[in-house]
Amino acid sequence: MTGNVGITRLWPEPAATALDDPALIALYPRLDRPHLRMNFVASIDGAVELDGHSAGLSSAPDKRVFGLLRMVCDALVVGAGTLRHEAYRALRLDERRRAWRREHGLAEYPRMVVVSRALNLDPESAAFADAPVRPVVLTSERAEAPAGLADAAELLRHGEEQVDLAAGLAELHRRGHGQLLSEGGPHLFGSLTAAGLVDEVCLTVAPMLTGPGAGRITAGPTGTPHGMSLRHVLAAGDELLLRYVRG
Repeated sequence: MTGNVGITRLWPEPAATALDDPALIALYPRLDRPHLRMNFVASIDGAVELDGHSAGLSSAPDKRVFGLLRMVCDALVVGAGTLRHEAYRALRLDERRRAWRREHGLAEYPRMVVVSRALNLDPESAAFADAPVRPVVLTSERAEAPAGLADAAELLRHGEEQVDLAAGLAELHRRGHGQLLSEGGPHLFGSLTAAGLVDEVCLTVAPMLTGPGAGRITAGPTGTPHGMSLRHVLAAGDELLLRYVRG
């Protein structure tokens, strides 16, 4: 297991010296065009969770990258099921990371965007009630909002019965949220992949075998495969942190 060991680079340009935060941030850059980055952790044998939650696979190095990716994005896109299952809290950053955003001309906090076809959401949950910036809910035209949700979040409706992800993400881009980060869950990842919207995948490979039972990091109907190019391989003890980009 990795504990609190440092993160080093295995490829390209192997370096045994542990990477500090500026060096890590440079390896996960903001781009000058709209970009959707996925971030997941999985076991060696492909499990997306341990004991029912992704946190069981995570580690201190994985959480470090997790936090930095949130810091550099404009908006965090998450599926409603994952928001509920993983008990998401409000998207807040500490003062050090808010200062980094200010220094780079960004709003102090990224915006949370929840994708929900049916609007089965609790406006009094921490993700909404404690949010420093009003969240956005990307939903369908026919979904009926529960009482209070329209006050807690802005509803963006794209698609009649199913959420039109391409139109919704295009709207986010028009609003200045060009650098999008998604932490899934698997069904949202599968839908984004099927729509050809995934530009990057950051995958932490946890050094454990979990056995059968858990699902994969992606779920849903079969789609067209998309080739990805490896950009770096980082290591933290026995754990690997991979970054792939499309094209």
